[in-house]
Amino acid sequence: MSSYKTFIFDCDGVILNSNNVKTKAFWDSVIDFGEDKARKLVEYHKSRGGISRYIKFEYFIDNIISLSDFQLSRQSLLDILLDRYSFNVINGLLNCQISEHLGRLRYKYNDVKWVVVSGGDQKELHSVFESRSIKSLFDGGIFGSPDSKDIILKREILTNTLIKPAIFFGDSAYDYMVSSRFGLDFCFISDWSEIRNKHQFISDKNLYSVKNLGVFLEEVYV
Repeated sequence: MSSYKTFIFDCDGVILNSNNVKTKAFWDSVIDFGEDKARKLVEYHKSRGGISRYIKFEYFIDNIISLSDFQLSRQSLLDILLDRYSFNVINGLLNCQISEHLGRLRYKYNDVKWVVVSGGDQKELHSVFESRSIKSLFDGGIFGSPDSKDIILKREILTNTLIKPAIFFGDSAYDYMVSSRFGLDFCFISDWSEIRNKHQFISDKNLYSVKNLGVFLEEVYV
């Protein structure tokens, strides 16, 4: 592990045990449209881990509900849903379980640059990480939506913020795909992942997988 120049971390399911927090926030944000529509959004959300809330709520508006039923513009409704979601999610992010291994891992790999590349809102990430006293661990930056992970990685590679060789720690199919597109090694973190049939996914893709980040504190990975 010490041969890497950069560690790239997804947030939900890797740094924070927050996938269930996000799922509940999506449900609560649209439940007044009806349980069936809320269920469809949650299914879409779970099948697209690592994708930003902006894209998911746009899908909700364009494919699950009928905008003509509301006396609102598409953008106005999108803004309302995003505000609801932010309100619903923030308390959960401030109180959910956090990876207990981060501090010791940072100490062990002190020469490696740490970067967060998340589907979560970037401003929200900075606020939560500051409140939870982990912001300083990520010396390479904390990046999130509305930019996609593809946009973030392309930009940070071009500006040499993200230096290869690098490894991406993620918990979704999208994390794996975006890592492959940019020539990054990938490690699937399984304990908190919400991906369906994750063990089959790991096997089908022949992924390097560990339960949690604590594995890299073991002597064998020095």
